[in-house]
Amino acid sequence: MSDEVAPGRVRVRLDLSYDGKDFSGWARQTERRTVQGELEAAIGTVLRLAEPVELTVAGRTDAGVHARGQVAHVDLPGEVWQREADKLLRRLAGRLPQDVRVRRVVAAPEGFNARFSAVWRRYAYRVGDHPGGVDPLLRGHVLWHDRPVDVELMNRAAELLLGEHDFAAYCKKREGATTIRTLQLLRWTRTADGVAEATVRADAFCHNMVRALVGAMILVGDGHRPVDFPARVLAGRVRDSAVNVVRPHGLTLEEVGYPADDALAARAVEARNRRTLPAG
Repeated sequence: MSDEVAPGRVRVRLDLSYDGKDFSGWARQTERRTVQGELEAAIGTVLRLAEPVELTVAGRTDAGVHARGQVAHVDLPGEVWQREADKLLRRLAGRLPQDVRVRRVVAAPEGFNARFSAVWRRYAYRVGDHPGGVDPLLRGHVLWHDRPVDVELMNRAAELLLGEHDFAAYCKKREGATTIRTLQLLRWTRTADGVAEATVRADAFCHNMVRALVGAMILVGDGHRPVDFPARVLAGRVRDSAVNVVRPHGLTLEEVGYPADDALAARAVEARNRRTLPAG
């Protein structure tokens, strides 16, 4: 599958942020408000395009999930880009609703694909365990847990999950899709305001993966399960009824990583290959 841009067109990279509270996720839907729907409509309107706009995104976030460092691309007619490039960012700011912002618009390097060229995605999940509840100014981005959680216990559990595994036990299965992923980083810290924050980085994520992992580790952190519980669930490769998929509002896509420009095309090809685990 080629990532060559059609003649006469320019591939444009968009870096964007959004508050997911009032969106039914990223992906365009007929009768629901989505991030993709709002962006495509705004781009088509401000550029006065005759044909529909179609965005490709690095990570398709679920309903209620936020993003600070989302990345997408769109292929635009060359003459339109040449005419509008310097004005597009400001014009989008005037057209888009306030819960989604485009922070940067640039011509993408050759071989760039927002989804397949990415080498990692980094999320944060935030949990408040203060007995009085979450700061009202943070409530839209922090999950309240009604028992204190031990960050060090959760970090010990997290270490057992790192590396390449079949994360079927932590994913909502999709027909024909692999659940093999490489979990590069999973680390809990306490922020200055006392929130327990998980930093989660992987080459890619399957549906519900971060929220299910967090749900398993909270059971360790509040003393309901031993440190090795999340790893035992992982090894079983089936969903465990004890593991809750935590609510989406605590999750934020923070950043997407890409290789050097000369490696973008090769990465896009590699990422499309169906993955299997080594024998044994």
